[in-house]
Amino acid sequence: MSRVAYYLFVYPLSKLPLWFTYRFSDFFFLLLITVFPYRKKVIEGNISRSFPNLSIQEQKRIKRSFYRHFADMLLEGVKNLGISEKELRKRFVINNPEMMQELYNQNKSVLLVSAHYMNWEWMITGQDLFFPHKAVGIGMPLTSGYWDKKINTLRSRFGMHVIHAKNVKDAFNSYLEKGIPTATLTLSDQSPADSLKCYWMTFLHQQTGVLFGAEQLANTYNQAVVFYLPKKIKRGYYEVELQLLTAEPRSLAWGEITETHARLLEQRIMTEPGPWLWSHKRWKRSVPDNIPKLKEEQREKFNRHFRSNTNL
Repeated sequence: MSRVAYYLFVYPLSKLPLWFTYRFSDFFFLLLITVFPYRKKVIEGNISRSFPNLSIQEQKRIKRSFYRHFADMLLEGVKNLGISEKELRKRFVINNPEMMQELYNQNKSVLLVSAHYMNWEWMITGQDLFFPHKAVGIGMPLTSGYWDKKINTLRSRFGMHVIHAKNVKDAFNSYLEKGIPTATLTLSDQSPADSLKCYWMTFLHQQTGVLFGAEQLANTYNQAVVFYLPKKIKRGYYEVELQLLTAEPRSLAWGEITETHARLLEQRIMTEPGPWLWSHKRWKRSVPDNIPKLKEEQREKFNRHFRSNTNL
């Protein structure tokens, strides 16, 4: 059934001109705000807690804006499976790629930290085209084996190496042994799997557990950390301004990298909230009883592992 759905609907849609594909997005948007309000309660709850000072009408405007972006994002995601290199380069532009070139010249691997904001699929597919580093993406397999293989194969067609989260260590060590600098894309706004192993902070007016994986990887492999969020220029066209958070992660205090990239995301959301993935159950994990104690224990463990003379 999955194979039939792909070749009957998804593949033909991915080959249509994007201006025509957006007609489907417009129709889907109308369905979302009228007949099929996807995850309405989750979206409204997330927006209400994140913007407690806004009126109901203002919160509804954010929800409407989200559905508009969400419809486009889904169709752009389908288009991503068939988009050409020429069109991808035209529609997704990196304003300051020289930052990555400089790090590459220093033989420095990079963690690219971003979020589910605007269009994240086009960076995944085009990353090996945009930067000199070997592109690596970390992900969890989809429930459907067919869709997992098909989507990752198409995401990888320009050079991206998609690896399972459980195989990160082996993949990184392999590239290190070969002396190949990598750029690894991480979307760090997902809900953490374990509330006791994430970094807790106030984010969008509520206690939030933030994935600590990017900071952990940066310190383990001494990789530079670069943050970015796409900015929409017009429908179907994006640009990215890269921001170097650190080239020397082991010089920073515990939590500094995580706090910084989470604050940058928060600032963008406060400025332009609609394009964030509000339908995600971001705050589904229980808040620990004693966060100060937990954070102190995490800090001590981190410092023992990464800040002793034997580990630097």
